Amino acid sequence: MKACAVWISNGRIQNVVSLSDVPAGVHVEDLGDSVIFPGLVDSHVHINEPGRTEWEGFITATRAAAAGGITTLVDMPLNSTPVTTTARALNEKLSAARDKLWVDCGFYGGFVPGNSHDFEPLIKAGVLGFKAFLIHSGIDDFPNVTEADLREGMPILAKHNIPLLVHAELDCGQNKSAHSHAADARSYQGFLSSRPAVWEMDAIRLMIDLCREYTSPVHIVHLSSADAVPLIREAKAQGLPLTVETCPHYLTFSSEEIADGDTRFKCTPPIREKENQERLWQALEAGVIDFIVSDHSPCTPELKLLEQGDFQAAWGGIASLQFGLPAVWTEARQRGYSLNDIARWMSGRPAEFLGLGNRKGSIAKGFDADLVILDSDANFTVDPSNTYHKNKVTPYQGKTLQGVVRKTYLKGQLIYDQDDFSHVSHGKSLIRETQREESTS
Repeated sequence: MKACAVWISNGRIQNVVSLSDVPAGVHVEDLGDSVIFPGLVDSHVHINEPGRTEWEGFITATRAAAAGGITTLVDMPLNSTPVTTTARALNEKLSAARDKLWVDCGFYGGFVPGNSHDFEPLIKAGVLGFKAFLIHSGIDDFPNVTEADLREGMPILAKHNIPLLVHAELDCGQNKSAHSHAADARSYQGFLSSRPAVWEMDAIRLMIDLCREYTSPVHIVHLSSADAVPLIREAKAQGLPLTVETCPHYLTFSSEEIADGDTRFKCTPPIREKENQERLWQALEAGVIDFIVSDHSPCTPELKLLEQGDFQAAWGGIASLQFGLPAVWTEARQRGYSLNDIARWMSGRPAEFLGLGNRKGSIAKGFDADLVILDSDANFTVDPSNTYHKNKVTPYQGKTLQGVVRKTYLKGQLIYDQDDFSHVSHGKSLIRETQREESTS
């Protein structure tokens, strides 16, 4: 890192120059010793609007994103109502987002049994990819696909070179321990055993085989088990169009520290052992895992069953949209990684994955002026009073994190300034086909 000036005009970065090259007479905002960081790109967020706005919504989600340094996010096709499995449902979502986006927002289509005929209308409407589950999604209106469904749909996605994002857990019914722990529903170890690493291995092996057969881009979402890393490394070495993400909670928490009954930590696939966590970090460093995204999946407190502590019945999802950058930086700096590493994992690479690598995710000439002013040495403790998600239940509550987002800019517009938000929403809906924007203002 070095001292510099970022020249911004008309929402774009015109140049990055040394301080001595700043022209006389221009307006300069002196940010002192703070780090100017590229706006984060979070390609895995559940906003839940329309339909489940008691869980989250466009206003609260995109404001929380801005407070966390995220300037671009992509909304998953569930858990909104209707789910985004048709172009009509996508248009409903685009209408719901109008005038509510504090950051730029793209959208995925859903891949469920029997909807492959909806793929091309959704692609034409501008989705950035398609999401599918190989296991029950958690809601009945977004059923999981089978291998036969995948074989029907993947040739269409290959034709358009559009990524298929896969929740990679596959229950082949061979692991008896996966079904033997319901009696002690409060036990985290019991829950962990009920979602074994072999489920991820089997699912990823299947997707690699299909990726090879159809040459269709496949993206593994929220990788939890490092046991799959050798499979992924080999597939990438063969040149397959395979990408992989992991999440802050897998890099921050470990199963050993999760108390029985503390369902704030429930997610699927689950948070695994400390030794597994260290191997995830190593895979990130090696480039086997491509990037880090939140998988922000909030719900109402009641659905977390905090009083009962029932891991089997509680909603599986972690609210973390605002805290990904400080959570990852807290852990990364302890392992000797730099802010440049974080920028690559949380800004540059996800932007490239989305086809936005020529305008998002980097501080460079011609890119959108999406910038975060980060005090990388300051710390804060997560508390409901400084949490902007609609529902405040999060495993990060009470945790002290390193790295405070002071300001966030979207295309040169100040959208977040130390707990204050712009009065006007400056975000736009991002459309894939021509990488153009449809204004939501």
